[in-house]
Amino acid sequence: MITSVNLPDGLHERLKRLAEQEHRSMNATIVVALEEYVSAHGRRDRVRDLARDVATRDAELLRRLAE
Repeated sequence: MITSVNLPDGLHERLKRLAEQEHRSMNATIVVALEEYVSAHGRRDRVRDLARDVATRDAELLRRLAE
């Protein structure tokens, strides 16, 4: 799929340098960065869901510990 993105000049230059340092195309560097970003959000969502489950399941224990 083709998607166009307008990058600020400074970010474009940093991306270009990074891609050169890693011997990748700018496109490949963008794909890696987006994969890492999306993956991090998925982990955050799972942690939040687990914390909510623990808080619900152990509400009474947590209440007693807070006393």
